[in-house]
Amino acid sequence: MSTQVAETKTIATGQTAPDFTLKDQNDQDIRLSDFKGKKNVVLAFYPLAFSPVCTKENECFTNDIGQYTQAGAEVLGISVDSTWTLKAWAKQLNFKHKLLSDFSREVSKKYGLFLADKNISQRATVIVDKQGKVTWVKIQPAITMQRENQEILTALKSLP
Repeated sequence: MSTQVAETKTIATGQTAPDFTLKDQNDQDIRLSDFKGKKNVVLAFYPLAFSPVCTKENECFTNDIGQYTQAGAEVLGISVDSTWTLKAWAKQLNFKHKLLSDFSREVSKKYGLFLADKNISQRATVIVDKQGKVTWVKIQPAITMQRENQEILTALKSLP
């Protein structure tokens, strides 16, 4: 008996961002819709905590957190790691943004970013505006390719 998995289309600009609730590194529920009307949200999907590229990217988010705040944005890192792993990683590197555990892979799948053969998400950035609409999506061409914070900050500047 064969089982077929339905493919999910990758989230696109103009779509309403699928809502979700995930636990952060402090085991607190973070709901995307709680930011509606208040802040733009940068969803930074990354494969795994403690890996070299993911570490560099998240260090950049922490180093640039003031610029994100000034742009009226909340940065939410999302990976398939457990909350315990994320807590240890955030503590070790003193991250200043929230890291969300998509341990069930549900959000990665909803956004069409799940890599089933690797059981992780793609390295991708999704910007959700204050109205809950997706305004910018970028999937890194290679999973080992680091995203550019300046590119994300530029995309945020075009939002009201």
